[in-house]
Amino acid sequence: MPQPIATLLNARWIVPVEPEGQVLERHALAIETGRILAILPQAEAAVRYDPETCLNLGRHVLLPGLINAHTHASMNLLRGFADDLPLMRWLQDHIWPAESRWVDPEFVRDGSQLAIAEMLRGGVTCFNDMYFFPEATAAVARDCGIRACIGLIAVDFPTAYARDLDEYLEKGLALHAKLQAEPRLHTAFAPHAAYTVSGPALERIGRLAVELAIPVHIHLHETAAEIANFQTRHGCRPLARLEQLGLLSPRLLAVHMTQIEPAEIDRLAQAGVHIAHCPESNLKLASGFCPTARLDAAGVNVAIGTDGAASNNDLDLFGELRAAALLGKGVAGDAAVLPAARVLRMATINGARALGLGAEIGSLEPGKAADLIAVDLGQPETEPVYHPISQLVYATGRHQVTDVWVAGQHLLAERRLTTLDLDDILQRARGWRKKINAGDQA
Repeated sequence: MPQPIATLLNARWIVPVEPEGQVLERHALAIETGRILAILPQAEAAVRYDPETCLNLGRHVLLPGLINAHTHASMNLLRGFADDLPLMRWLQDHIWPAESRWVDPEFVRDGSQLAIAEMLRGGVTCFNDMYFFPEATAAVARDCGIRACIGLIAVDFPTAYARDLDEYLEKGLALHAKLQAEPRLHTAFAPHAAYTVSGPALERIGRLAVELAIPVHIHLHETAAEIANFQTRHGCRPLARLEQLGLLSPRLLAVHMTQIEPAEIDRLAQAGVHIAHCPESNLKLASGFCPTARLDAAGVNVAIGTDGAASNNDLDLFGELRAAALLGKGVAGDAAVLPAARVLRMATINGARALGLGAEIGSLEPGKAADLIAVDLGQPETEPVYHPISQLVYATGRHQVTDVWVAGQHLLAERRLTTLDLDDILQRARGWRKKINAGDQA
């Protein structure tokens, strides 16, 4: 007698990511209690299971949900606010003043809803965030069902969120404790950067991260000017300073890393540090080039992030996949490095491992959470299909994501968001544009 299950998905192709490069043709994926029960040939699945819901995806590839390893989600409300500027002018003259004036829990709530709607429609099932009022982002993520790693933000200066480091950490620890009851929400300490958080503060955060067994997520080696200024003040490069403070370990997720010396690559590999590569943001801000091919060859785990939409200007991880592949080849001067299957890992299992979630998500394997997406390759942009993984990396647009599941919950069904009110989200976003424009002109 067939086994009753929640969901059976019959797909033209399944790309499990583990093992790398594998493509299963005309297979089915069974889901029960929010987890992957089995992956097997469709004919066998038809005999073995009696699903409550069965979808036949004859033009689609099923793959793990994409993992956005670095975001500032609610900065979606500042998309296009201050473009075509170098990093420090962008931050100091435009972004930081705007944040000081406008960022509050309502801003973060509305911006997070806009960002999550965009990410879900683009196949992202988990994002790693760093921003103020993380309680608001966590609440939005919980309510809509997406998986998220919520950053416990820290900087050395007062903001609308906290007066000093003690208050940042007090609020962060309280949020960490609260989220222990939320299976789809995780936490990481999120000190902004080595130039905005003091050595003693970073050392304290490092100790707390060990105690709580959570990652440390930090901007690092983003621009040449950042490093030069840091060396003038401290007599060493930021990475060396973090090593002195005991932060180089598999808990560290270093974002950007566009300025790396050969000896530093070896040290990153030895320490097990993870890298969040944000190719489009780095290009737009002219920050430099992360040497992803050399890092990958050295065994460093490289994940992919979008950064915030204020500097990208989107949260399109399919676009980042293509940019990472092409930029990696161009920087290395070698078309054979970073093949499509390796780059797809960066946006899936590598991101999961960087967040300490590799046993739970990032690949399609029995027992793992059913975080997955269906992508329609039967479109003019991706036909004919010789190699599905190559099509995913080099040709697919995020508009081809038709369905998204997180822990088996159908959050995007035939391009329709099931847990978010898109009309309301867009109305609120337009309201913020009017408010910020009026304030900027006052």
